[in-house]
Amino acid sequence: MGKKINSEKLGSLYYGKKTKKRREWRGVSDTWYDYTRWLHNWSVMAKFMAKPANLKGFFRYRWMGNYLAVPDFVDRHTEGLRGPQLRIAHQEFDFIVEHVCDTIGNLFRADPKCGNDEEFNKKIVVFDENMMSQIMNGFPNLHMVCREIPIVYTPSTVAQEGVLHYIDVAEEFGLPSDVCPMPAAELGCAIDDDYPLVGVCAVNCNTTCDGSLMGNGVEARRFDIPTFQLAVPIRHMQQSVQEYGAEEIANCIKFIEDQTGEKFDWDHYFKCMETFNEETKLFREWLDISRTNHPQVIGNNVALYRDAYYQVGGGRDPRFLENDQKITDLAYKGYEKKVSCVSEVRHRAVLWGVQAQYYTAFPIWLQNCWGILPLIDMLSLTSTELYSTTDKQQALYDMADLYMKMNMRNRSNGGYEVGVDDLWRFCEEFHADMVIMYEHIGCKAVAGYHGIFEEQARERGIHLIWVTHGLMDPRKAGRKDMRDEVNRYMRTVLREEPLDPSLEEFQDDNNW
Repeated sequence: MGKKINSEKLGSLYYGKKTKKRREWRGVSDTWYDYTRWLHNWSVMAKFMAKPANLKGFFRYRWMGNYLAVPDFVDRHTEGLRGPQLRIAHQEFDFIVEHVCDTIGNLFRADPKCGNDEEFNKKIVVFDENMMSQIMNGFPNLHMVCREIPIVYTPSTVAQEGVLHYIDVAEEFGLPSDVCPMPAAELGCAIDDDYPLVGVCAVNCNTTCDGSLMGNGVEARRFDIPTFQLAVPIRHMQQSVQEYGAEEIANCIKFIEDQTGEKFDWDHYFKCMETFNEETKLFREWLDISRTNHPQVIGNNVALYRDAYYQVGGGRDPRFLENDQKITDLAYKGYEKKVSCVSEVRHRAVLWGVQAQYYTAFPIWLQNCWGILPLIDMLSLTSTELYSTTDKQQALYDMADLYMKMNMRNRSNGGYEVGVDDLWRFCEEFHADMVIMYEHIGCKAVAGYHGIFEEQARERGIHLIWVTHGLMDPRKAGRKDMRDEVNRYMRTVLREEPLDPSLEEFQDDNNW
């Protein structure tokens, strides 16, 4: 299906220690383009470090060291890509690099230990890691910071050992070792006094598990600022809970108003939601292309980026929409030319479950090694609804819907309909013959579905491959363990040979 576009021995890039042996050769045009983007990312980070507050923060906080691996992170997520896919990936990941630098810069600007901008600090509202940001669309004079994203979530993604220290700190403090690594790392960071203490108030959420709720409580005492617990319903598909969800949103708005002295600006909220709706329309177009024989925005090119603009961007930052439009243009060009993502498409897959944060490049390995196209993943399939931009009462229901369907809980919570039935619906819509089922060993939310998934996959004739991981702790199930589970299935069940044999067996325990 299309010309051969992948290098034959991508596995050789992993020889060495922390960094790769050499850069990938992609032909003159693509190699030059990739090199200029590599230089661009270094220049973004250099400009970030040139600010005194940021330099202080780099030497003050342990987690900042992980960001030295950003160029390698981008390399891992663009392996084997050519033409439109390479440019789509850089359009997304390079912008994420810029956005994360902006977020950390705001943290350090307000941090008393770094920039100590007291006036700016009075305008900051701190949000929990998994919190949707749309409530802040109504507060144009305030700044929202998702506290744990640049401190715990992103470092664990950029460097596979990025948060192990904080997990160990939490366990030494007395936390059981079988608790999910995400709330454990967040708690350990608070115990270790490694959070910038910023903001005039905070909003936490009841995320997907009791571990997160416990961590939020301990962290709130450490931060010592007024905190609102946004308790939106878990079974979000039930009509009976919608009224309560809207009331919780109204209570949260009132809390922010009382703590900051700002009033909710409905005109600004609706303006931002118009932008958010336009982003959603473009995302729908990406999904439509993925339903065809020539998908373009898939795997890594949608999973992490979707999280960024759906949750964090929320319509407030128009740069996301501009970026989305460029991505869409590239996707249509690739589709019109019938460009294939890999040299041979053997399987079309839906990725279900919560992915391993220390191996977000796993989907691109699937396509480069085995010709498995990871069309879409569970965390990206949140909400594709268009929300009201005129009706205030409906807007409260809409915000409640977004917060009930936020990342990390839309499918793992909500009931059988969204956790199981929707999987098979998406397999049918995207013409998928395979499901890559992420199984986070520290998560109890989806464990009860295990047998049901197996039985129903057999009934539908869909290949189901279980991939075990430890979310943020590779010591429990490393990257190689994840690949081995796929390798065994492909060889023993399907009797297939890899597209690139050098990717079947290699060691990357010492890589970033």
